[in-house]
Amino acid sequence: MKRNDAAPIGQLIRHYLRQECLESPLNEHRLINAWPEVLGPVIASYTDGLFIKNQTLYVHLTSSALRQELLMGRELLVRNLNRHVGAQVITNIVFR
Repeated sequence: MKRNDAAPIGQLIRHYLRQECLESPLNEHRLINAWPEVLGPVIASYTDGLFIKNQTLYVHLTSSALRQELLMGRELLVRNLNRHVGAQVITNIVFR
């Protein structure tokens, strides 16, 4: 017996995540995990304590020179991180 109302499993999972309000926290987790991949392991080694609050990524840096470099490329970094996740997760980055 064949079912005509079958849906792809990926579509069902996305629908469930949206319905249970789990899509946003999952995307935030993906973005934080993508940080070393997008910036590279050397730059990621100077960062710690990443967290997202109100669509703002907060990053603690151990190098003030790196902080200045990242501040100048902040908009591009926001776009690259969001593109890597595939959703608009953050709108700003604060370097501390």
